[in-house]
Amino acid sequence: MGNKDVDLVKELREQTEKLYAEIGKVIVGQEDIIEKLLISLLAGGHSLLVGVPGLAKTLIIKTFSEILDLSFNRIQFTPDLMPADITGTEVLENNQTTGQKEFRFIKGPVFANVILADEINRTPPKTQSALLEAMQEHQVTASGRTFELPEPFFVLATQNPIEQEGTYPLPEAQLDRFMFNLWLDYPSAEDEVEIVKRTTVSQQSEVSKIISAEQLKEYSNLALRVPVSDNIINAAVKLVGETRTKNSTDETLSKWIQWGAGPRASQYLILAAKTRAIINGRYTPNLEDLKEAAVPVLRHRIIPSFSAEAEGISSEDIINYILRKLNL
Repeated sequence: MGNKDVDLVKELREQTEKLYAEIGKVIVGQEDIIEKLLISLLAGGHSLLVGVPGLAKTLIIKTFSEILDLSFNRIQFTPDLMPADITGTEVLENNQTTGQKEFRFIKGPVFANVILADEINRTPPKTQSALLEAMQEHQVTASGRTFELPEPFFVLATQNPIEQEGTYPLPEAQLDRFMFNLWLDYPSAEDEVEIVKRTTVSQQSEVSKIISAEQLKEYSNLALRVPVSDNIINAAVKLVGETRTKNSTDETLSKWIQWGAGPRASQYLILAAKTRAIINGRYTPNLEDLKEAAVPVLRHRIIPSFSAEAEGISSEDIINYILRKLNL
């Protein structure tokens, strides 16, 4: 790392502390989720957030976008939502200059820096694919014309783990586009007391803008330049390789896993480890950074077998088993 990058790491560390303090004015607890969202954003990834209603999923990401001085749109996914409702539509109107009728493209809600795709599994696959294409390509195509999405572009999709009637589960190939699968848990008793105190009064906290979109791009480029030792890369590849049971000699994993993670998991593990290192003021990632990224990166990329489900073994249990096996 050059002197400029060293200074940028120090600057990012200071900015991260300010960001956590500002979010703390509105959000009680959930520090791990907030850190993972920042990592995902800086690494250029998207996140799938799973949690029961009422856990402030919308408030977290809305506050996040305000502090980062980013544009924010929420899309409530419903069974009757069409792709054009997300990407935009063309309207026929008169050109005041020529008097001719012509089509004009009206941009949809996907044209924002931060998109909250609320309950993405409630809309049919055709509409899901419209958003997922935008996530992958960072652009929208309509009537042969291509429209670039604003940068940075970050999608946070939510799912309700309780109600599964009338839903359209995301296929594994589409789940793989999400860098993280984050599970939002209930707050502790102490945090819930503080939540009640804050939300049952008339005065609400306001947050200040900490990081601009331009700074965010600079920090994202910094994350790509972070050096990584070969042993960290080898550990990431070995961790992902353990989920592929085709050539595995571990009978337990062979019994538990139906399908393992692909190469994208290894890439995201390293990107997450690099980003976590610099937001904590370090210049290269260590094994702890890799371990912290393991569950959210691999959780949705491992398909447990029928035997595992019968035993009550989840994908997270399998990941923790592999981490113990590799002494991570």
